Amino acid sequence: RWQKVLYERQPFPDNYVDQRFLEELRKNVHARQYRYQAVVFQSGAVVQQLCSVCVFVLTWWYMDAGVLSPQGLFGVALVSSLLGYVLFDAVDGGAGRWASGRTRWADLKSTLVFAAFTYGFSPVLKTLTESISTDTIYAMSALMLLGHLIFFDYGANAAIVSSTLSLNMAIFASVCLASRLPRSLHAFVMVTFAMQIFALWPMLQKKLKARTPRCYVGVTVLFALAALAGLATVSSVGAVLFASLLLAISCLCPYCLIRLQLLKDNIHGPWDEAEIKEDLSRFLM
Repeated sequence: RWQKVLYERQPFPDNYVDQRFLEELRKNVHARQYRYQAVVFQSGAVVQQLCSVCVFVLTWWYMDAGVLSPQGLFGVALVSSLLGYVLFDAVDGGAGRWASGRTRWADLKSTLVFAAFTYGFSPVLKTLTESISTDTIYAMSALMLLGHLIFFDYGANAAIVSSTLSLNMAIFASVCLASRLPRSLHAFVMVTFAMQIFALWPMLQKKLKARTPRCYVGVTVLFALAALAGLATVSSVGAVLFASLLLAISCLCPYCLIRLQLLKDNIHGPWDEAEIKEDLSRFLM
């Protein structure tokens, strides 16, 4: 009788298996069962980030066209930041602040240092890319914003996720676009607004998503409607296409994912690689 051992010589070929081989066959061991509402809820992170990029580009467009003044944008951004700061603490009652050890005075100092540093270097930002053609600047900005969307942390545990790289690419795009604005004040306000919408806004999103899911859904819908309304003032065709993209991501893609899960057929058995589940850290001492 054939035995599954290597230390005995047996009158069978090396690739021989008996009828018991497929008795250990298992299918879809690690397959997850998704619910449509849960997948739609999780897709809100992608929708919000797409809308953030859309709002940022629209804001730059308005400033470049002279429709939006830098003073007006700075005032709106300042009020929004204060409201978001209060909401950020109110969502969890300040528990996150106590856990991190951050104080309001430390946050204020960090804000003042960043604002002073950015304002002092705004003339440099304005003239940083004078030797580069405008078409090249637009192409670089588009690629950087696309990379920002690709590497952004949407909550998935994947090797491609890099919050630092994503933020740096977004700030690089904002610097490139700000260098094409009329004055240094425009560049300062644009970079400051980019930091608010690409760094601070996602932090508030994550806390709302973890603490108050209903509020998070409401904010996502309102933010998407605001982005679509702003885009409609520039291009009605672009607004329709962008709305189709958001609907496809939030409604169609979750449906396709759930339907494709029914076709999943992963097999597991004796041919799998061995997994050592015992804690071997004691051998590393």
